[in-house]
Amino acid sequence: MHLTIHPHDLPLRDPFRIAHESRTVQPTLIVELRDEDTGLSGLGEAPMTRYYGLDSETCAAVLRSLAPALAAQGVKELGSKGVKAVLEALERALRDVSPFLRCALDVALHDLWAKVQGKRLGLLWEQDQHRHIPTCYTIGLAPVNEMVRKLRAKPWPVYKIKLGRGDDDVALIRELRQHTEAPFYVDANTGWTARQAIAYSGPLSELGVVFIEQPLKPEDMKGQAEVHRHAALPILADESCQTEADVARCAELFSGINIKVVKCGGLLPARRMIAEARRLGLQVMAGCMTESSVGISAIAQLLPELDYADLDGAMLLAHDPATGVTFDSATGYARYPGRPGTGAALNLSVQT
Repeated sequence: MHLTIHPHDLPLRDPFRIAHESRTVQPTLIVELRDEDTGLSGLGEAPMTRYYGLDSETCAAVLRSLAPALAAQGVKELGSKGVKAVLEALERALRDVSPFLRCALDVALHDLWAKVQGKRLGLLWEQDQHRHIPTCYTIGLAPVNEMVRKLRAKPWPVYKIKLGRGDDDVALIRELRQHTEAPFYVDANTGWTARQAIAYSGPLSELGVVFIEQPLKPEDMKGQAEVHRHAALPILADESCQTEADVARCAELFSGINIKVVKCGGLLPARRMIAEARRLGLQVMAGCMTESSVGISAIAQLLPELDYADLDGAMLLAHDPATGVTFDSATGYARYPGRPGTGAALNLSVQT
């Protein structure tokens, strides 16, 4: 397989603020694996998220160093060994490589494999295709009048509200509630104390909040145990659950987990995390980073396996270098394009 790296700077429609950073542009690397025998290509994506210490130049060099090994692989290997065996071998070989880069390659291989089968990727998995899970739309942390403007400009069936400023967070939700009846997911992005999370949970529940995501810093396990026991709302792990090894630990501290495919290394480990979470009785959400339709289309293949979804990353962009899965504004449900694989395709009119 021939490796091509497509670097892009993704411009955001509005500045995106959470408790620990603000940004207007998101660099990303779109990976293309092309099989020379069939002419088919698979696409994957690795957003270069500054918070995780990633930069495009360094990560592109790492990917280029893998090109010779990838060149020895092809569709024949996917057929003879099976995609799962090929992906597991890739995991072992790249265990010291950033999970964001492993994810890009994992997704590209999944996309290519499904294209060879001539089917949408999710249809090749054992899923209940009649199960529809809406994605939320995220309102980033900002002055309240700006958050109200964004909410009113984007009517949506369910919103995720970024919080984490502290004492005025409940008042902020109370103000937003005046402008929509849609359910809210609240994400504090580690910005609260245990005392705040417990105190806020009751009023937030009365204001139509469904759950609170990652209120405390991951290292505050004692505080999280208190929150889990006493909060009036379910608490979902995000920063506390990045890899497969984290799932079992979260079962004692949270009601559910938010899986980020890029953080765990791809769709294969993400599906293992889902299976483990179900075994432990945890609710499951899949989230995204700020990424193009390449990344979003891949995560959307998991929707029938989830309880909640936050897949609005491409909707937050001013320009998307790809097309793929979109979401209905009335229901929040995915609309899959009539293409095999993940459904993602590069938009050649958008320059890198």
